[in-house]
Amino acid sequence: MAFTPKLTYKGKPLVRCGREIYYGDLADPFVIFMQVLTTKEEGGAQVADKLHVMLMSTDASRPLPERVVKQSSKSGLYTALEIGSMWLERALRETAPAK
Repeated sequence: MAFTPKLTYKGKPLVRCGREIYYGDLADPFVIFMQVLTTKEEGGAQVADKLHVMLMSTDASRPLPERVVKQSSKSGLYTALEIGSMWLERALRETAPAK
């Protein structure tokens, strides 16, 4: 049975586990990894405030430090998702086979 994500952003899976958020398909050559650094209370709920965003290769044969292609710290989940989606789309477009 194939995995069907409950949450997507711009058509790609978005999965949160504790203070880590993964955006993208692990079958692709790259994914976005976001680490929640701080949270704030908004409307009675804790929401991500500052995040560390990384464009990472999914190539398991490379050591972890070498998998990080780009990284940045951002304020706000929406801002982090937007920069992450731009990086991911560009990286996937550049690695796509030529037609």
